[in-house]
Amino acid sequence: MITAVDHVQLAAPPGSEDRLRAYYADVLGMTEIPKPPLLAARGGCWFEAGAVRLHLGVEEGFRPAEKAHPGLRVAGIGAYAARLEARGARVTWDDALPGHRRFYSQDPVGNRLEFLEPVTAP
Repeated sequence: MITAVDHVQLAAPPGSEDRLRAYYADVLGMTEIPKPPLLAARGGCWFEAGAVRLHLGVEEGFRPAEKAHPGLRVAGIGAYAARLEARGARVTWDDALPGHRRFYSQDPVGNRLEFLEPVTAP
């Protein structure tokens, strides 16, 4: 039986690791975690924030997905969106999901990310 999601893997083009580090660590505030040596030789980088783990793996012929994305739950979504915008990331709000505030952003290689926070009833 499945008990949890261990990580989400996103693809990235070869040589994009420095741009990914700048976005995932500096913009999103995640922590880079070391890859095991055999996997590190393949390129890419891994990040975590609490129980959330994102792996960015190098893919020849990379093309970002237009619709597929991880949905990342955040606390204080307004302030978090302002953080991203202050660091140069584009934020696109979407009010189509009842009971949530959410926005989308893209990493520097075009991967789509959804950020959402449940709205508590007054």
